[in-house]
Formats: sequence, structure tokens, C-alpha cells
Amino acid sequence: MAGSDSEEPAIPNMTTISRHNFGDDTAEPVFSISIIENMKEEYGLFVWPCSIVLAEYVWQQRLRFSGSSVVEVIDNMRRVCDLNKLKCNVLGMTWGVWDASIFSLQPKIILGADVLYDTSAFDDLFATVKFLLQNSPESIFITTYHNRSGHHLIEFLMAKWGLKCIKLLDGFSLMPSDKASGLSGNIQLAEIVLNNLQP
Repeated sequence: MAGSDSEEPAIPNMTTISRHNFGDDTAEPVFSISIIENMKEEYGLFVWPCSIVLAEYVWQQRLRFSGSSVVEVIDNMRRVCDLNKLKCNVLGMTWGVWDASIFSLQPKIILGADVLYDTSAFDDLFATVKFLLQNSPESIFITTYHNRSGHHLIEFLMAKWGLKCIKLLDGFSLMPSDKASGLSGNIQLAEIVLNNLQP
């Protein structure tokens, strides 16, 4: 993996732009992306370690994602797309909120980095994921999370909502050493689909 992540100069209101590099073992990154972070805002405007692991996984699996309809929930996404000159259709969504926009979504892939941190929101999260997976056959939910209390809570919620995990990885196992050394915690990556054996 080429290059290390770097910080660009701060912009007003405790906002910074961090640059994240992806590539092969050559000296130059093949791809880099800038992310706007705001330390005064809510949790969503900070690049958490789970986001870095998920971004690395998406990079390593980029052919799988190419041309796919992807749902990734983040308030800051429009600004990040503009900053990186990317064309994206950004639609705001909140777990458990059933407004008209969610009914037309048919993503092939749902991404969620560190969305399993507030236990009071777990049912809303899994209800929304189940709906999106049902609305788009053969779709998948890929999430990274800090394994704070063991995978058994996630297993319980998957069973409750008719979902199953088809891949579970230690997040550090897929990270290049230069990136892994800057992260901490017990990060898991899970690929979750509908459990078609459920009634």
C-alpha cells in the first residue's frame, strides 16, 4: 500500500481535510480521497478507524463495487463528493425513518462504518437494512464496527431481523501495515444478507 494518510491545513470552525491514499506497493498512490472532518460537530463528521478499514476493503474489492448502486449514510457526503470532483447521487437517510425516498432505493450494496455503537438505534438500523435488502434481491450490507461486547449481540440482532452473516473478518487482517499501525481497537468487518431460510 502506498503512502500514508496526511492532514491538510485546517479550514474554519475546527474543520480539517484529511487525505487518504490507496494503491499498490509503489511509491505513488493510485487513488486518494480528501475527507472533510469537523471536530466540533456530531460524531458523523470524523473519520473513525472503522471508516478507514471499510474504505480499504472497498478499495481492495473495487471491481465488485464498480457500477453498483451503493447506499452509504453520511451527512457530509455532498461536500466530500464536490471536494473530490466525484459525481454521486446523494440522498439523506436516517435509520428507522420511513419517508418516501427510502421506498425507491434498490442498492446492490449498503455500507455502514461504525454504525453499531448506540444500542438504542440497533433495531432501527437492522429494520432499515432488512427493508433495503428485501427491496433489492441479492443485495448485501457490509459494515465495520468496534467489537465492544462480542459478536453475540450482532448475531442476536441478525437472527431477530432475519439476516445472516456470510463473512466475518478481523479488520486488521486486510489492512496494510502502514495503515494498521495507526488504528486501535477490535474492528470487525461483516457481510450480511437476508436469511432466506426465515419464514
